[in-house]
Amino acid sequence: MSLSRLRPIPSVFALAAVALLAAGCGTGPASPAPTSTAGSPSSTPGSDAGSSTFDRTASDIEAAWLDDGRVIGIVTWGSSSCRPHVADVKADGQTVAVTLADPDEMACTDDLGPRAVAAMLPEGVDVTKDIDLRVTYGDVEADADLDGLDAAPQGPGEQQPSAGWFDDDGIVLLTYGSSSCPPVVQELAMTDSGAKVTFNGFETADRVCTMDFAPRATVITLLEDHDDDAPFTLTLVGDNLDAEVPVLG
Repeated sequence: MSLSRLRPIPSVFALAAVALLAAGCGTGPASPAPTSTAGSPSSTPGSDAGSSTFDRTASDIEAAWLDDGRVIGIVTWGSSSCRPHVADVKADGQTVAVTLADPDEMACTDDLGPRAVAAMLPEGVDVTKDIDLRVTYGDVEADADLDGLDAAPQGPGEQQPSAGWFDDDGIVLLTYGSSSCPPVVQELAMTDSGAKVTFNGFETADRVCTMDFAPRATVITLLEDHDDDAPFTLTLVGDNLDAEVPVLG
């Protein structure tokens, strides 16, 4: 599995950022297969149901390959209602520098959960070689090593769902659609070869969505760690996302 290996760089970080409250941990039944549902009293299915998300602080940053290496998914921890956006991406050889920024003038919930954003890989970077990813997010500076992929992507992407590992139980899912209506996980169930992820549709989520077509990065936290040597597939159901998506790692 090609996971990022994070090395935080010491910096002055606002104490208020690490004082955010962490939400409770929910798990599904152990047999026959772990399942998380929307009825869990203290968990968001698929996005904060695992263990690794609760060992994090607001200074942690992780990364995953997406779209065969065309895109990098960057995971931060903070308010679940106020995910950052990519302000700048630059490359110098195999070093990729990404600057993240918070949204302007938004009321944010006081929780601590994983959020993901998608950064397009600049031209000239060889994805078959290791990449040093350097992320700046406010007062936080961290870097991560992304292992080189077996092959470089061919041609432009087709804007289809893709996914990549950022931890043993953490996946970033990339989809395309309205930027104001990212996918909402309703249920997560482990299977023999992966996980089935069911989403709320627009008609049940009661959302008013913009008519744009943009990349949306969603964190999927599994209910158990993945076997590094075994392939893993996400089965997406609902919200016009129905697909079988192999997880890149």
